[in-house]
Amino acid sequence: MSDMEYTYYGFRHCVGGFFEMSTHDARGLLPSHLQPLERQHGRSIFAITVFCFTESAVGSYNEVVLGIIVPPMVEPGKPLPKAAFYPFMVGTDTPESREHAIERWHLPHYMKNLTFDCQESEGKIDIRITDDGAPVLDLTVTDFGAKPAKNLYNCFMADDGGHYKVNIFMEGPHSEHEEEEGHIKLYDHPMNAGIDLSELASTPFREEWYRPGMQTFEPLEHF
Repeated sequence: MSDMEYTYYGFRHCVGGFFEMSTHDARGLLPSHLQPLERQHGRSIFAITVFCFTESAVGSYNEVVLGIIVPPMVEPGKPLPKAAFYPFMVGTDTPESREHAIERWHLPHYMKNLTFDCQESEGKIDIRITDDGAPVLDLTVTDFGAKPAKNLYNCFMADDGGHYKVNIFMEGPHSEHEEEEGHIKLYDHPMNAGIDLSELASTPFREEWYRPGMQTFEPLEHF
């Protein structure tokens, strides 16, 4: 592979959390060739990630990714992925970023611009995402001391054209912990369809926060 086959995104923040959800709901959001990774019997994992991108082929933008955690694909010669995601919904605040991610990465998107309000204070970041003033979600992620890291993640996608996978490396100062200090609230909104809001855990069992760094996509694999 030449370096030109890789795709790079610079970010100011990447924050996220893992939350327990029902396995029944998780299976309903996944294509038939993927299965949810359960934390315990009957409880799978909802993952939310918010990016503040500063550099990309389509400029700076904010993005939220809603996904289900699935078993990773272990490959010879590569590190063990920290996690594997199936994004079932993505939202951004620019049309160019949506067009780019749909065409290049086959990611499903909410097709309106969202508004991202990110407030960083000592030891935490609070994020509110709205759609024409209506709340979509609130997310709080807390800090536990960042250390330099370069981590591999799998991302799986599917559309009418087939099944896809891409390896993603996240590099930068990284905080990860299971102190259960963060919080999420999802509102009744089309982006959150398919999730039983009444039973989704509001406290994450794992929180991650990358400070300024680089997200690197390897070439897309089509199955």
